[in-house]
Amino acid sequence: MDLFIQSLVLGILLGGLYALLAAGLTLYFGVMRVVMIAHSAFLILAAYLAWWFTTNTGLDPLLSLVVTVPLFFVVGVFVQRVLIARLKPATLTMMSVLLTFAIALTIEGLLGFVFSGTQRRIQLPYSGASFEVFGARIAVVKLIAFALAAVALAALYFVLKATRFGQSLRATIQNSEAAALVGIDTKKVAGYGFGIGLATAAVGGTALALDATIYPSLHWHWIGPLMAIIVVGGLGSVPGAAAAAMVLGVSQSLLQIPMGTTWAQTIFYIVLFATLVFRPHGFFGGRLAQRF
Repeated sequence: MDLFIQSLVLGILLGGLYALLAAGLTLYFGVMRVVMIAHSAFLILAAYLAWWFTTNTGLDPLLSLVVTVPLFFVVGVFVQRVLIARLKPATLTMMSVLLTFAIALTIEGLLGFVFSGTQRRIQLPYSGASFEVFGARIAVVKLIAFALAAVALAALYFVLKATRFGQSLRATIQNSEAAALVGIDTKKVAGYGFGIGLATAAVGGTALALDATIYPSLHWHWIGPLMAIIVVGGLGSVPGAAAAAMVLGVSQSLLQIPMGTTWAQTIFYIVLFATLVFRPHGFFGGRLAQRF
């Protein structure tokens, strides 16, 4: 029972991190029907920047968010307007895969050139700290990463629900042609939406760096599960992606007990296959996406 509670708690914490990491991916697709393969590469780039910041200043990596979040937002707007917007609408989804795949390889190559392929890990005063809740040991770094994910997702929810830009963004996601007819500048909204998606990568990468060993090619480990999450959650649905992330995160953690760490991750691909066969629009999409 103690092992079950431990795995359940860790699954919830992991699911929260997955939800943050997948939020940007589903925003890209919702706004522009872009499959952003490079999202996980930007996550690792943010993790490296957090590591570099802490190594050279001795300060907490969370403080690097003051720089990386606006920086990634600007980069996201730039990528959308200079690269993505030039793709032909008829082949946008397919060509975006090739374009963002090239961006991912470029980022990986630059990280390897600048930092080498040596594995890096942030050493913090509280890295080994933990406390006990109902018999489960909770690492402080995992709790901080979960709290960071919760704050970022709450901020994203506020922007989408309580601001005029958020209304324009949701209208563009639901029907871009109708949004343009009522006076919304869908091109500007798409650029800013892409920027917000990449800003979530800055937060997610920093959270990931708190408790993970990083290396340039690590992004290939993450892109598969994150793609599975947004498909299961319903493409374009931020709350759907969050729900799918929590379910799959808990499932992965619980399956590690009988199956081990390596095989437990196959749950993402099994559920992805079931989604494509039985419910291609996603198990958590539909009305949930419309309400958001």
